[in-house]
Amino acid sequence: MDLKKKESSSSSSSSSSSSSSSVVANITDKVHHLPCCIKYDGPTDVAHYFKPKHTGVEVEGLKVEEASFKGRKLQGTTVTIPQGYSGLVLGKTCLGKRKATDISEEGKASNWETKAKFENLAYWNHGCMPSRNDSFLRSFHWIPVADALHKPVTAEDMISASIALKNVDE
Repeated sequence: MDLKKKESSSSSSSSSSSSSSSVVANITDKVHHLPCCIKYDGPTDVAHYFKPKHTGVEVEGLKVEEASFKGRKLQGTTVTIPQGYSGLVLGKTCLGKRKATDISEEGKASNWETKAKFENLAYWNHGCMPSRNDSFLRSFHWIPVADALHKPVTAEDMISASIALKNVDE
């Protein structure tokens, strides 16, 4: 699972590529972040076994859902991916021989391909209600900080910073 900032130009390049011949699946409302490790990587009928239900309870503005996984009660909520970003599921595709910097451990070059996209996801807690203080939700606080750090500095920004520094010195 990966979050990627949406590009405003369709001609921009990216380290992940999406094959023009393949359709990218939209898995919105089907992505779950569980508080456990599942040692299986393959297809399964998740909807048959994992059935979240709305509780009608709202905590800190979060609509609480309940589910059960392997007999354990889970409580969670669905969050929307922040504006300007997309959730992506990426997969490696192996290519022929390439330059040394692109070569993986197996000796073959690899490329990342977008397999699916999503606009929201449910995250689950075991033993406690979802909260705005959960580390998973707090990780989204980094997005505006990263945007501010990577935003190009304009001449107006430099002038206002200079004025602010002069005012501090006085």
